[in-house]
Amino acid sequence: MSVEVLDSVTILSFVEDEEAFNGSVLARFSDLDLDRDGFLTYEEMLKELRSLRLFETHFGIDTTLEPTELRRVYDSLFMLFDHDSSGKVDFQEFKQETKTMMLAMANGLGFLPVQMVLEEDSFLKKAVERELTKVAA
Repeated sequence: MSVEVLDSVTILSFVEDEEAFNGSVLARFSDLDLDRDGFLTYEEMLKELRSLRLFETHFGIDTTLEPTELRRVYDSLFMLFDHDSSGKVDFQEFKQETKTMMLAMANGLGFLPVQMVLEEDSFLKKAVERELTKVAA
């Protein structure tokens, strides 16, 4: 993890750069597709959904939720990705929903930069790295 400065322009620029964004999304999709069948099942995506730790911490302090409540949240998140309700997520669905989430984050941030703690292989970290590469050039 690292602390980075991030704003909406950094995220928007990353999403609009098709080569950078598509490459990052494809790499993450490939990592998650354990059986290499070109689809993500609920079980394959569950690891990624759990890694987000959306509800297991509150201001950095671990909390405990009922397993059934947590399962409902993960089910709902999976359904957001599974646009055609097939029970699996293809690359286009994964890319579209990832893009939607990234744009929502950009919208929420606004134009003022903020400091955030980012996971090393996260899409937000990749957006910051891309921006730093552009500034250095």
